[in-house]
Amino acid sequence: MIKTIVAGLWMSATMLASGYGTTQYLAAQKRVGDDEPAFVGLDYETVNPVNVPILFDGTLQGYVVIKMVFTADGDTLRRLPVPPHPFLVDEAFRVLYSDETLDFRSLERYDLEAFTERLKKTTNARLGRPVVHDVLVEEFNYFDKEDVITH
Repeated sequence: MIKTIVAGLWMSATMLASGYGTTQYLAAQKRVGDDEPAFVGLDYETVNPVNVPILFDGTLQGYVVIKMVFTADGDTLRRLPVPPHPFLVDEAFRVLYSDETLDFRSLERYDLEAFTERLKKTTNARLGRPVVHDVLVEEFNYFDKEDVITH
């Protein structure tokens, strides 16, 4: 009987000590990483793919398809009366459709940094407040009109 009580006390003391040690270890880990920037509160929102027809000399050459993700503060997104997704899609379409420097034969030379920065600024200007923190390009492709299946 005494052995059972001693074993129970030993297990309880061991559990308390291990719980305390784990708590101290986790607290020390958080203190070490405090200098690093955290993306706390930012939501990553996926935008529907944007399909832009490319016209050259009055004929359809193909389509540029871009998939994007943007980051925004979660609280700000929930308080907005209108979601920023359609505004971002519209801005992307306008920029790509009207951009004379877009060469569909060599998309790797397109300045994505300037493109995403312009999308961020114009979308925030249309929303009237800084909602979009960053625009990320997930995919940027060109499809020749012969490659597109039509029904």
